[in-house]
Amino acid sequence: MLPRSASAFCGFYVAKADASLYNKASQVVLTHHDNKTVLSMMNDYKGDLTEFAMVVPVPVVLQKGQINVGDRKLFERIDAFSAPRLVEYFDPDPCQQRFAADMLMESAPMGAAVRKGMSAKRTKSLGVKVEAEYTVGEYDIVILSAKESDGLETWLQESGYNIPSGARRALKPYIKQKLKFFVAKVNLKEQAKTGLTYLRPLQFAFNSRRFMLPIRLGMINADGPQEILLYVLTKDGRVETTNYRTVKLPTGMDVPVFVKEEFKDFYRSMFDEQVRKENMKTVFTEYFWNMGWCDPCAADPLSPEELRNLGVFWLEEPSSPITSGRPQRRFAPPGRPSGPVPVMVTRLHLRYTPDTFPEDLFFQETQDRANYQARYVLRHPWKGSIDECPQAKPYFEQLKDRREREAETLASLTGWDISTIREKQQSSFEIPVSENNGNGQDGWWKNLW
Repeated sequence: MLPRSASAFCGFYVAKADASLYNKASQVVLTHHDNKTVLSMMNDYKGDLTEFAMVVPVPVVLQKGQINVGDRKLFERIDAFSAPRLVEYFDPDPCQQRFAADMLMESAPMGAAVRKGMSAKRTKSLGVKVEAEYTVGEYDIVILSAKESDGLETWLQESGYNIPSGARRALKPYIKQKLKFFVAKVNLKEQAKTGLTYLRPLQFAFNSRRFMLPIRLGMINADGPQEILLYVLTKDGRVETTNYRTVKLPTGMDVPVFVKEEFKDFYRSMFDEQVRKENMKTVFTEYFWNMGWCDPCAADPLSPEELRNLGVFWLEEPSSPITSGRPQRRFAPPGRPSGPVPVMVTRLHLRYTPDTFPEDLFFQETQDRANYQARYVLRHPWKGSIDECPQAKPYFEQLKDRREREAETLASLTGWDISTIREKQQSSFEIPVSENNGNGQDGWWKNLW
């Protein structure tokens, strides 16, 4: 094996922190370009399907063709591709010729009973207008407009939707902006036909100059802080919020090797600590990269067909090459892109309450194209003897210093007790002690018996 220069993103991928870490995290894919938006929302609702409803503000009256029932696997794919990851390296043998050191949602579900019929006269008297009604897949969908928030609240309640207290106040700003309301409930007969035990994601496409995600309605009946994993697909640059701070998570840190067995606990604690430091008022970037390649890869890039199913409508346009100066690890399995494609994925993660995020999320696509991933590094020590060669002793002295820096880094990232961290380091690998006692005896007797 010949030595080669090391890339900042090279390494052996060994673990990822995907959405399965979070029990109540909403997942949303937001595809946006040229004032065209496709919003895909994963329903994590658990309970009686007759009690499910989703209410989402939308800028226009949606036609039936603008609404689609998607595939949950697409969320699993983009989650796996963009998930924070753990990579590992192995220290070379210091007694041999040295190689290069580095080898190679929207809203939470709102309770609702089956909608009862309401007379057109009563609907009109409340200032509510049913703009359209559709059944798409297993969902019955109504598009509403309203003049007053109390009238809309009354209509929803009288139509069988169990709206929680505070809905009127949350609905009012959207009515003032003259937005419509996308209301979906489960059609039990159609749901039974699918044979599925879960609700498939809903998707809708629309034109609007607003690049945003409404989150306030989802806070009405929240029983604590909520969490969103948001995957934003754009054509050119990294996406950030304009009305909240957007911060990249700490990345590239060396952490102790025992974290390999505790990566999920590590990442959960690390994210908790960063949220605490930012007073739960910040949107965190976990990933930004071109969809055509990755390094190291937690999963293969999505295929052109999968991207189109998530709303990427511009793929037929020619792509322009990316020149980053780094080696590009590309994949070309059947049906998948080979190298850079004109689709950038920004993964955003936020935890919020009504007090810390009083406004909806507004976004902008920046000119930043620098690759970024939440990535944490294990460096496995060489496991030879300290007396094996003259280079071994200084190697292990440096290893002691490195392990202490790793312990301090881990404590700072997670808030974990540093004494416990040091104990785990010692259990995972004990730095050897020389058998030479310093009086000239160099272990000459080891081969006698």
